[in-house]
Amino acid sequence: MLKTNIVDLELQNWTIEQRRHFHMYPELSGQEYKTAEYVIERLKEFGLSPDMHFSAPNVVARFQGTEGKRTIALRADMDALPLQEDEDKPCVSTIPGVMHGCGHDGHTAILLAAAKWMTANAKMIKNNIVFIFQSSEEESPSGAKKLVEEGVLNGVDAIYGIHLMSDVPLGKIGFAEGFAMASSDDFDIIIEGVGGHGGQPQDAIDPVYISTHLIQAFQSVVSRSLHPLHAGVISIGGMQAGHSYNVIPHEVKIQGTIRAMTFDAAQMMYEKTEQLTKSICASFGAIGHYQYTPGTPPVYNHPEACEVAKKVIIETFGEDAFTELQPSMGAEDFGFYVKEKIGAFINVGMKSEISQYPHHHPKFDIDEAALPAGIKLMIQFALKG
Repeated sequence: MLKTNIVDLELQNWTIEQRRHFHMYPELSGQEYKTAEYVIERLKEFGLSPDMHFSAPNVVARFQGTEGKRTIALRADMDALPLQEDEDKPCVSTIPGVMHGCGHDGHTAILLAAAKWMTANAKMIKNNIVFIFQSSEEESPSGAKKLVEEGVLNGVDAIYGIHLMSDVPLGKIGFAEGFAMASSDDFDIIIEGVGGHGGQPQDAIDPVYISTHLIQAFQSVVSRSLHPLHAGVISIGGMQAGHSYNVIPHEVKIQGTIRAMTFDAAQMMYEKTEQLTKSICASFGAIGHYQYTPGTPPVYNHPEACEVAKKVIIETFGEDAFTELQPSMGAEDFGFYVKEKIGAFINVGMKSEISQYPHHHPKFDIDEAALPAGIKLMIQFALKG
């Protein structure tokens, strides 16, 4: 069993310094070039060289274990959000309109600290390790998808990732086994009707009226086409129509998201929404244009990886630390990794007075007391994954 004090105060303080650096200099999805340069500099200090086979600003480094019979991948995401941070904090973003509002600064610092510890204790690491510092988790195109396509999981036996969570109490660590997070796909719809005078609707084909039928029908996909035990959500997030009291517009634009907890449900909901768009619009004499944008697949926590993770949590932090979490309709592009390989995505609690605001909130902050737990998990996954 790894002693809980193996992550000493010096490493904890070093990790906090790294986290605060990333927090002060955030970069948006796909733009994390300075963050990547900083990560590469630290890795080189540890004696690790980045694998140049992968597209920037992703950073991948490999560690050769003493036995090398298994290869474990560990992943952190690096991107920030387009948010203006509330400045009433000890450490704030120096980039206007950009902040680490989801904890990725902590994830990157944690994985760097784990790499630092492993290189300093190389004789203890029997497995080969792949360190993945991933770009663009928050926005498409997904950094995870790109890395998988480029072969980052070639030869990998299992992959683990963590997420610091402001809605899980500090000191608690857990996950949902099986389908743990939903897929996330988007759609854009244009209802092309015939505009006209508001007082003479008989001469128009009203796309606003048609849109009400379409939105109602979409909810029937969830209530009548989706298996009652398979969670799914269709939400309309945007709608643009006319600008006048007495003019029926020519078209209506609709934007929405589809969330599903299984691969089959995601496919079915896509097919049904496309079919309904075209058929309902046609029934009123309008034309329905449907554009589907695939996002991220569901996150599936494999039972064998969950068994390892639960054992690691209990042995390292005690039975009281483990908490079984409910699946979430939130999405995470870690789903691309576990679609290909055995793996698990673990939530590290940090809910406290310091971390009391939800993710993606201008006042969101990390309770840095949770960072050591993240480091210990990454080290243990390297040892026992």
